[in-house]
Amino acid sequence: MWIALGAMAAVGLVVGLVVAGRVSPVATFVPSMVLLAWTVVYALDVNRALSFIPAEPSMHQIVRDAGLGDKTLLTTGVFALLGVVLFIPVLMPSRWSRPYDDEDEEYETTPEGSYY
Repeated sequence: MWIALGAMAAVGLVVGLVVAGRVSPVATFVPSMVLLAWTVVYALDVNRALSFIPAEPSMHQIVRDAGLGDKTLLTTGVFALLGVVLFIPVLMPSRWSRPYDDEDEEYETTPEGSYY
């Protein structure tokens, strides 16, 4: 129980840093599209969406446990929620602009009356 709670807290911290930080908007756009696309596939065809989750006995036990967690998150709508949360910062224009830098305004001054 404590390990699961700690893992969710760590994931929440990382998502919060990515969403609130000045990271490239592509860093939130790509995972949001993956999560939302998987949710749409789940809404249209449940069996196909669940077939992407590894469940074969040939897989390592940790991978199968992670797949069980993925199934739970997908069926309860948490992936849709995370997809929307990660997509919201993409819509903010200030995220796509470069931060203002004082060095941007440095340019060579030309003497008065010169051609260039």
